[in-house]
Amino acid sequence: MATPDHTTSTTDGTSSADRIDVHQHLFPPSYRELLGQLGEDNGGWPLPGWSPQEAVAMMDRRSIATGILSLSAPGVHFGDDAKARDLARSTNEYTAELAKDRPDRFGQFASIPLPDVEGSVAEAVYALDELHADGVVLLSNARGRYLGDKEFEPLWAELDARSAVVFIHPTAPPMPVLERLPSPVLDFPFDTTRTALHMVANGVMSRYPRLKVILSHAGGFLPYAATRFSAAAQFSPGTTPEGILADLRRFYFDTALSATPYSLPSLLAFAAPGHVLYGSDFPFATEPWVLQFDAGLDDYPDWKPGQQHAVNRGNAEVLFPRLAKP
Repeated sequence: MATPDHTTSTTDGTSSADRIDVHQHLFPPSYRELLGQLGEDNGGWPLPGWSPQEAVAMMDRRSIATGILSLSAPGVHFGDDAKARDLARSTNEYTAELAKDRPDRFGQFASIPLPDVEGSVAEAVYALDELHADGVVLLSNARGRYLGDKEFEPLWAELDARSAVVFIHPTAPPMPVLERLPSPVLDFPFDTTRTALHMVANGVMSRYPRLKVILSHAGGFLPYAATRFSAAAQFSPGTTPEGILADLRRFYFDTALSATPYSLPSLLAFAAPGHVLYGSDFPFATEPWVLQFDAGLDDYPDWKPGQQHAVNRGNAEVLFPRLAKP
């Protein structure tokens, strides 16, 4: 198993020391304070400690060169559009300063205040054009509205016009949480799957071909059940099973909490070449626990030549050219 105190070697003879982590979170102090005041949490999951220094130390231990930072669930919108816009702006400017100070170690997925479409378009434009964010983060549902909602079209059009990278992170679905099963344990993979199919069935991925959309946690159940999901074409005029599958394969997938002997073969069999990216889920996933997932990547016996390096770094370099090595 990989250990936290040295650089690991990969089965294709390369080093994992240069991983690009597309699924790494930040926890600004003011945001933690606000969640406490509002009584909000991450779907019943304990709120972790975090600081930039702790993040860099973790990356040094875990063979990660750069982490693309994003705000996790519950995001920035708690029912008031104006407050959500302010919170998105302050969080994005805080993150942009981290990335500006250490562009080699940090990147940024900017938060936007969905379901406020007007505010979300404005914040996406500001973050991408002025803060030079690497992309935006969307939660899998925006206060119960999923990402294929026709009212969100102006946002998708704006993001497509910029060929934006969009990171979709799960949040609690609009349903009761089962006893002793916090949403991140069970419901998050379901909600990622639900919003991905909703986007495809409603034509988001086919109408906006320049979008690069990353799904968290290997896409939830999507790779495993993709052929079953193609039956959505029966209920979505203008689509075909083949078209549904093709659009599902347009997604990118991160490996956070998903590099196991059970899930990794399904993910690699389904994902298009170049569409699998490394993810850590720091700091919500405890380090002793997630080391087994790093080991799942390091020790996987069936990599094709160059594929392991591509997952660790190469595929992310294509999405984020500023991180590409000369």
